[in-house]
Amino acid sequence: MATSFWAGKAAKYSIPVLVFLSLAASGASAAEPRQARDELKAFPEAPAGQQRHVIFLPKRSDEDARRVGVIVGRTELVDCNRHTFGSQLEKRTVDGWGYDYYVVTGVGAVASTRMACPDNTKKKTFVRSSDEPLLRYNSRLPLVVFAPVDVEIRYRIWRAGRERTTD
Repeated sequence: MATSFWAGKAAKYSIPVLVFLSLAASGASAAEPRQARDELKAFPEAPAGQQRHVIFLPKRSDEDARRVGVIVGRTELVDCNRHTFGSQLEKRTVDGWGYDYYVVTGVGAVASTRMACPDNTKKKTFVRSSDEPLLRYNSRLPLVVFAPVDVEIRYRIWRAGRERTTD
């Protein structure tokens, strides 16, 4: 009796499981829109020493009131001081397509305040670049950022408040 119960369950769930596994094996996400995956083909591959970071933004009704804050950083072994480093986010355009993408350049050495740390211990921490540019929110195209392999890209979504008038 147990055999027929599990045999029926296996038949019922085998196709969805196979679809999920094939999407996972191909590196695609089931939630990722098909059009965005196709448009990603227009962007160049990462050159040696660089990594391509891709952000797919969900569709929103108020996209003009939103911005994407791009955070460039890396994990460093630091003490109790505040740490940061310099970098630039250069905007470039894909030839023949007109799509914009960004390249992290000018990644500098980590700078810190020079306070005395009481215990002299160090810990691994995400250190941010001193610059966090706000980019246009556009769910129709992926946001593509090329960065050195040791640099991590994070982001946050900013939303404008309601319009106000002056008195």
